[in-house]
Amino acid sequence: MDTCRIPANASKCSGSTMECFMVLSTRAQKISIGILCGLFGTMCVFENSLVLYLIFSSPGTRKKPSYLFIGSLALADTLASIIFVCSFVNFHVFHEAGFSKEVFLLQLGGVSTSFSASLSSLLLTALDRYISISRPSEYKLLMTRRRAWTALAVLWVTCATIACLPLLGWNCCVLDSACSELFPFVDDNYLSGWLCFVVLLLGCIVYAYAHVLWRARQHVAYMEKHQAQAGKQNSRMRMDVMLAKTLVMVLAVLMLCWSPVLVLMIYSVFARLSDRLRKVFAFCSTLCLLNSMVNPIIYALRSKELFCSLRRLLSHLRRQLKVPEEGPEAESTHKSSVVET
Repeated sequence: MDTCRIPANASKCSGSTMECFMVLSTRAQKISIGILCGLFGTMCVFENSLVLYLIFSSPGTRKKPSYLFIGSLALADTLASIIFVCSFVNFHVFHEAGFSKEVFLLQLGGVSTSFSASLSSLLLTALDRYISISRPSEYKLLMTRRRAWTALAVLWVTCATIACLPLLGWNCCVLDSACSELFPFVDDNYLSGWLCFVVLLLGCIVYAYAHVLWRARQHVAYMEKHQAQAGKQNSRMRMDVMLAKTLVMVLAVLMLCWSPVLVLMIYSVFARLSDRLRKVFAFCSTLCLLNSMVNPIIYALRSKELFCSLRRLLSHLRRQLKVPEEGPEAESTHKSSVVET
């Protein structure tokens, strides 16, 4: 098979050029990508949808800003999984290149919006945890539901605006500039700017969590020193420290899953990629689905409130399944016991 080189300029912005970005050449590679995307994507949608249901079905969690930010993260992961799997498999496995430039950039914008919103939600959660730990007496005044919803609205609008810039005209076809070697029609300067935005978000998250961990460590030392004064305040501190550790685990998984993709994207800005590296990038891109799949598992294992909600949901489903199996008599007995309770 002849090697298809990606043009450095925008002289080839037709649909046929998109075939040069279809780097999976063998049947085994296509099957592997299809299985990974199908498995990870299905689990991502199911798990994150479950997290959203657990958060917004419980009055205790949906009113808390912390869980609103976690809900935003789950929503971003759900959208990213759906858009990414559909567009990625359609492009690399089935080699569908008949859609227009606008449709492709719209799909790419959807994935970029979701990933940026996921990072931004983590940043808001880090700031929320820092305020809760450092200024517990003023937390409810500083972090209200209205401010949380306003921050989320600004977050999603900003991420969507930045992601849609190529669709609005900042692409190498319109500007007649250097095109990216990884994404059709994407301008190299835009990719550099988007990478700077993502690195800035990651830097702010790491900086915020460094302060969260520092304050959490101080609180752990305080609790060990004042064991006899265990009460409401210490219980609140334990919850804050627990949630801070949970979100650090989320951040660690995020960095491990997205580092290979970001490194290759940064490298593509400064150097020309070989066909082998472009294939590696295609496979590394599926790690974003793994990240979205692991996050809900961390919530279920580390968040006491979500875990209790999940147990109640499973118990309810188990009772619903037992009623048809036991027959009409068991059903009437079950109803009478519920009434007595």
